[in-house]
Amino acid sequence: MITIRHCKSAVAIAALFAATGAYAAAMSKAEYSAAKDRIGADYKSDKAGCGSLSGNAKDICVEQAKGKENVARAELEANYSGKAADFNKLEVAKADAGYAVAKEMCDDKGGNAKDVCVAEAKSTHTKALADAKLGKKVGEARKDAIDDKRDADYKVAAEKCESLAGDAKAACISDAKARFHKS
Repeated sequence: MITIRHCKSAVAIAALFAATGAYAAAMSKAEYSAAKDRIGADYKSDKAGCGSLSGNAKDICVEQAKGKENVARAELEANYSGKAADFNKLEVAKADAGYAVAKEMCDDKGGNAKDVCVAEAKSTHTKALADAKLGKKVGEARKDAIDDKRDADYKVAAEKCESLAGDAKAACISDAKARFHKS
């Protein structure tokens, strides 16, 4: 029988998925493909390990294997592309994996205990999705702020160039455009 303590274990599993570090690194297409194959093989192995279990314990094991695979694939994609959107997808995959496992753990309960367990799982999932959404918005706001600062610095540099004439002015403006990534 799975107790509330086990439901809290599901939350800990979600935190474990969330603790997986993700840093963009240069990766060749061959390395990416090999990593994808490893993830698939690991999933098959993990799922096969669930075969000796029965009932809800087997269901939980399968959800853990699926969650591990989905998080690993999302992490691989984020590391391969280095895109902020893919890192956001990774956070969503972690939240979804933790939720699926937690929800499955609740199936062993009955009555109010099950309702509380499901409510806790949904709450944790909602919070994790909100954090992922916040991270996305913060990243977008940071990019906008950097762009605004760059534009302001360019305008100052261009204004300083106005006091020059001829080739000096052209060189100054060219330098400012290059320095502040303007075309």
